[in-house]
Amino acid sequence: MYQNLKEFTVPSDFRGRSKVVVQLWWIVEKTIFAWSPQFFYGWRRFLLRSFGAKIGKKVLIRPSAKFTYPWKISIGDYTWIGEDCTLYSLGNITIGKHVAVAHGVYFNTGLHDYTKASFDIDNKAIIIKDEAWITNDVYIAPGVEIGKGCVIGARSNVFKNMPEGFICYGNPANAIKKRQIED
Repeated sequence: MYQNLKEFTVPSDFRGRSKVVVQLWWIVEKTIFAWSPQFFYGWRRFLLRSFGAKIGKKVLIRPSAKFTYPWKISIGDYTWIGEDCTLYSLGNITIGKHVAVAHGVYFNTGLHDYTKASFDIDNKAIIIKDEAWITNDVYIAPGVEIGKGCVIGARSNVFKNMPEGFICYGNPANAIKKRQIED
């Protein structure tokens, strides 16, 4: 048998908070977070901080963004999180300062051990360094680090670390050329 889901269990401390807190967050996220007008950025920062997220100053988060476990999220000052982004934070997600995250980006920190029939669940952190730009519909795999000032092109799939200051794209994403900034 390749996998026997009858044997699968979630470790008791995996979520980082009680089941009650998890459910409360999911209710808040699907209602007063998601229903808030677009310009209520301060309200959404307040809600995320209330559930343990570390959110910097002037962070702009759209109401359709989703956060599985906000207490595993850290977002630096002046960062943008666009429409329909998913921060599947089974593990920690750290996003630096002045990072632009466009629409439909999927941060995935969760994985299963396919070598065990019990299909054990695990997580690996994602780190996005300062001044990166993650463009539309990008997938970022568990354990990836994206370097400072790196640009990830639209609809790329990022399965490995991307270097500082490069334009990267593709499936799988690769570093293509240095990012040039004009004065």
